[in-house]
Amino acid sequence: MPHIALPEGLPGIRGAMAFRPETAKPLNELVEVLLHNPGTLSEGERELIATYVSYLNDCHYCQSIHGAIAAAHLNGDEELVRRVKADFQHAAIPDKLKALLVIVAKVQKGGRSVTTEDVAAARRLGATDHEIHDTVLIAAAFCMYNRYVDGLDTIQPHDEAMYRERGKAVAREGYVAISKTYLPAEPVAR
Repeated sequence: MPHIALPEGLPGIRGAMAFRPETAKPLNELVEVLLHNPGTLSEGERELIATYVSYLNDCHYCQSIHGAIAAAHLNGDEELVRRVKADFQHAAIPDKLKALLVIVAKVQKGGRSVTTEDVAAARRLGATDHEIHDTVLIAAAFCMYNRYVDGLDTIQPHDEAMYRERGKAVAREGYVAISKTYLPAEPVAR
């Protein structure tokens, strides 16, 4: 049961965003830029970063939905998503992404945990400053999103099919476009 009266039928962050659409807009715009807009890391790789930090934060909703979005971008490979969460060092992902996930884990613990050596290792494997920047920002932003979802005790279903279908829609349409399905056109007066 959520800590506040969130709109019914909207699990996870969707309920919180529908409760306060004026804050949802910039949050959706940020995630659109970080995860959906074109970049040198694939959308699937960026979604794996969001999934992994959400897994480390034990946020069921976020790791499930972003894992489903990642799988949708990765030809439906749900097993790869599970493998990345369980043991990314042995998952079939590029070494550059593995180095970036090391940075993700450090950011999740605290930004100052990231070392010069971590960044140098990622660079040696081909990571650009832009990719390192976005990896840190995705990890930091998802720590916030995870705490938002869990701090309000939002509804977090365990229906894999629901996440799978929603994940396909978000992968196809993006965050800003899909938010129009649950956010009012005009902010609600409170």
